[in-house]
Amino acid sequence: MVVGGGTGNRTTLTGLKNQDCNLSAVVAMTDSGGSSGRLREELGQLPHGDIRQCLIALAAEDDHGQFMRRLFDYRFSSGNGLSGHNFGNLLLTALTEVTGNTITAIDEASQMLGVEGQVLPVTLTRSNLVARLDDGTELSGESAIDLRRDNLNIRIDYVRLDPTAYVYPPVLEAIEQADAIILGPGDIYTSVLPNLLVEDVSAAILASQAVKIHVCNLMTKPGESDGFRASDFAGLLMAYLGTTEPLDFLLVNDAPYPERLLQRYASDGQLPVELDLEGCQQAVRKVVTRPMLAAGVYLRHDPLALGSAIMEIVGDNCSSQKDLLARVENQGR
Repeated sequence: MVVGGGTGNRTTLTGLKNQDCNLSAVVAMTDSGGSSGRLREELGQLPHGDIRQCLIALAAEDDHGQFMRRLFDYRFSSGNGLSGHNFGNLLLTALTEVTGNTITAIDEASQMLGVEGQVLPVTLTRSNLVARLDDGTELSGESAIDLRRDNLNIRIDYVRLDPTAYVYPPVLEAIEQADAIILGPGDIYTSVLPNLLVEDVSAAILASQAVKIHVCNLMTKPGESDGFRASDFAGLLMAYLGTTEPLDFLLVNDAPYPERLLQRYASDGQLPVELDLEGCQQAVRKVVTRPMLAAGVYLRHDPLALGSAIMEIVGDNCSSQKDLLARVENQGR
């Protein structure tokens, strides 16, 4: 199971879809910017952008699936009222109107794309993400938090949902059945944590026997995770899960970053997330480092490398559990 937002979930799902596993994606429903935000504001529907990205990631690999993936990803660059809109968002909006609700719209879109796996909105409640800053200021709406440009030196104190959001019940079933729960990557306050703010989700994750893996972000983000080290991300997840128990695994990239990209990101206030092993001892049981950097003009996780690293962790953990059970059984004889 992958828990997060659009781009992070899409990367992880893309890397895992051809592995030997049954995939579920739990998706935050607080997006208020871009095409999704416009449709949400104008039509009163839940935002579809993050759902769309997960559906695209899980689309079939045949010619039809590849064509539909391109179609769902197409963004209009002109047209009165159309410019900036994503075709997949428009189609999901229309499907919601025609079929009567978000879930049936997702089901229909899944069939169109030949999706293998399931994409689950974490909630069907229309709720806004609200961030309270250290100076007492409140920012309402995911886009206001994600895109803020002023007073970036004032840190986020906490985030909440307004009104209270209630979990979509199949999410709890998926959590209970999961062998592994992947938290991140993605913007920590606007993509990952909103899922944990939904009623009963954190409790279900804590009660689950699944191995909990946090995929650490590559870079910090101005106004959201300035100065964060790896342990800060993991510690924040612990806090919003409501536990003092460390996460099972922290997965961190150890491939070197191209200097030219580092300079470009630094000009925007983004720096590599430092792996502080001593601090991580309190937040995770084990740190796993692997080269997972994608070649290109942006610093991104390589989906295939990320998927392989996750499956390696899950496989090793299952083997360790089997060995432990075998030893316990032998001792009882």
